Amino acid sequence: MENPELIINSTPEEVKSSLFKKDDSFLYDPSFEDQLRRKLKFFFMNPCEKFQARGRKPWKLGVQILKIAMVTLQLVLFGLSNQMVVLFKQENTIAFKHLFLKDYVDKSDGANNDCVVYTQHDVYEYLSFVISQYIQLHNISVGNHAYERRGSHVAPLTVCQYFYKRGSVSPGNETFNVDPKIETDCFNIVPLVPMHNGSLNDELNLTLDFHRLLMVQVGFKLKTINLQTIRRHELPDCYYFSIMITFDNKAHSGRIEINLDNDVSIRECRGWHIAGAAQRKTNFKMTFDAFIILVCLTSLILCTRSVIKGIKLQQEFAYFFNLRYNKNVTWSERMEFVNGWYILIIVSDSLTITGSVLKIEIDAKSLASYDVCSILLGTSTLLVWVGVIRYLGFFEKYNVLILTLRAAFPNVIRFCCCAAMIYLGYCFCGWIVLGPYHEKFRSLNVVSECLFSLINGDDMFATFAAMQEKNYIVWLFSRIYLSTFISLFIYMVLSLFIALITDAYETIKLYQKEGFPQSDLHNFMAECKDLPDSGRFRLEEEMPTSLYCCCNGFNKMESGPCN
Repeated sequence: MENPELIINSTPEEVKSSLFKKDDSFLYDPSFEDQLRRKLKFFFMNPCEKFQARGRKPWKLGVQILKIAMVTLQLVLFGLSNQMVVLFKQENTIAFKHLFLKDYVDKSDGANNDCVVYTQHDVYEYLSFVISQYIQLHNISVGNHAYERRGSHVAPLTVCQYFYKRGSVSPGNETFNVDPKIETDCFNIVPLVPMHNGSLNDELNLTLDFHRLLMVQVGFKLKTINLQTIRRHELPDCYYFSIMITFDNKAHSGRIEINLDNDVSIRECRGWHIAGAAQRKTNFKMTFDAFIILVCLTSLILCTRSVIKGIKLQQEFAYFFNLRYNKNVTWSERMEFVNGWYILIIVSDSLTITGSVLKIEIDAKSLASYDVCSILLGTSTLLVWVGVIRYLGFFEKYNVLILTLRAAFPNVIRFCCCAAMIYLGYCFCGWIVLGPYHEKFRSLNVVSECLFSLINGDDMFATFAAMQEKNYIVWLFSRIYLSTFISLFIYMVLSLFIALITDAYETIKLYQKEGFPQSDLHNFMAECKDLPDSGRFRLEEEMPTSLYCCCNGFNKMESGPCN
């Protein structure tokens, strides 16, 4: 081997080159091979065994336990606030429907429309009702609703009608002349003077040509303050509602649907004063979120460092195994060095940090992205609790679940890909054939939900009974379609799916009794008989084994490199 002094004064790349290319004799030294085995065995130990081996405190485990408690508490606090915000939006939307839609009745059947009219007189009457209710909002609303103001003026209500540029239809003569170009005619109404009992056409000079009319939209904006947050010692938010009422006549079927859409935005109130500790509680929540970010950042750094160490050790072992035994390390053996739980924790920490930053902005009233924040925090908390399974896996009776899932996962994925092809075929077929006659097959999304419910045995009779018997051929097809789908997926596909899991479970139970198949990696490590509490894993007694920096022993005044 080359002069140690020359190696010490060289760069790491030069050291690697001098060791690997000029002199690989140290790879055949039994002491080096023994040290590499011990290093691999220590890498695959659990936190308790590592503590026995080196007395190293399980910092990652402690950080994860602290993070679980803090992230869960953060999610509960944010969930209560988010629930209050969502309910306030929904309740205001329902209130607006009762205020601005004539004879509105709460729907419980999941209908897509809020109201339906069939005569021209009803269209004018409903339009007049919307405008009249908007003008006298202050006198009829029981909520804290106010008009949006533009400077010193009140923002007007806007009425727009969309119609074909030219259109004449004569169903009796079976002739029509239509220019499909769409034109728009809009006018504004300022809520100053209440409307009289006259017709809308008389007061607003609005005439609708129903032969060309596509839709009429009435839009306006309102504001309010969510005062109920004061009960939870939080600062109230100011809500801006952009309301759009649409009279839809695109189908020209003699049936006009009326829908109310409410687009909500949340902003910080300009001036406020609350007697109490609302501001102090907001500051406490922001400080708590900042501390969670710090904990998750620590966890992210520790887990990333462990993943990098695993990849370096994988490369080191693969290089040694190739030179020493002239064998290539398989892909499955390489993946054992990449701890999937650490990847899961890294993803969870990234989501928690992003969600916490967004939550701080929400608490500071700079943003109002409650839905995005809830998705980030909810997903991160889900992954955090799933990660707890890793520590339960250190016990043999709990580890069987993890081993079964890992063993069955490849076969389950392949099986699901094949079953998905059949499932998609049924979805497209049901949508095309049964969609016009069955409400549960009107769109691909609804079809997918309906078929998935049938697989789980839900709502079978209602799905069969809801099929209209107006077309006998389609009705007969629906019976064959539903029967074959239920028989195929419940009695065959679902049974095979369960069989895959059961087979993997039985295999794992057999391995636990007779021993797991050993790969070259595990056979190599098995030759190291040192127990965790033997003291052979201590850093001060461990000889340097890294192939990338195997001469660190010189810094400790060792007699020679890699010995």
